[in-house]
Amino acid sequence: MDGEATFCPVYRAIDVLQEKWTLHIVRALLAGPRGFNELSRTVGGCNPATLSQRLAYLESLGIVEKTVVSTMPPRSSYCLSAAGVELQGVINAVENWARSHLESCPQKA
Repeated sequence: MDGEATFCPVYRAIDVLQEKWTLHIVRALLAGPRGFNELSRTVGGCNPATLSQRLAYLESLGIVEKTVVSTMPPRSSYCLSAAGVELQGVINAVENWARSHLESCPQKA
C-alpha cells in the first residue's frame, strides 16, 4: 500500500484487533460489565499498565465504554459499546475455525 492508499476495512480491522490482549478484553466484556480488577483477573496475564492502555485505546475507538463508579476510592466499570458487541461474530468465527483446524496442533511453548 502506498502513502496515499485508499481505506481497506480488512487491513484496518486487523490492525486494531491484532493488538495483544484486545480480543481477550472484548471476550471478557461480552459476559457483561466488569471493573478494572475483575477484568484483569478474567483476562489473566496482562499487566495493569497494558490493560489500562488497551482499554483507553478501545474506548477511543468506540468499542469499549468506561463509567466512573466512584472517585474515592477510584473505581471504573467497563462494558462493550454496540460496536464492541458486534465483535461477538468475529470471536465466534475464530473459535469455530480453531476448533476445526487447531485442536490437534501442539501449542506454542
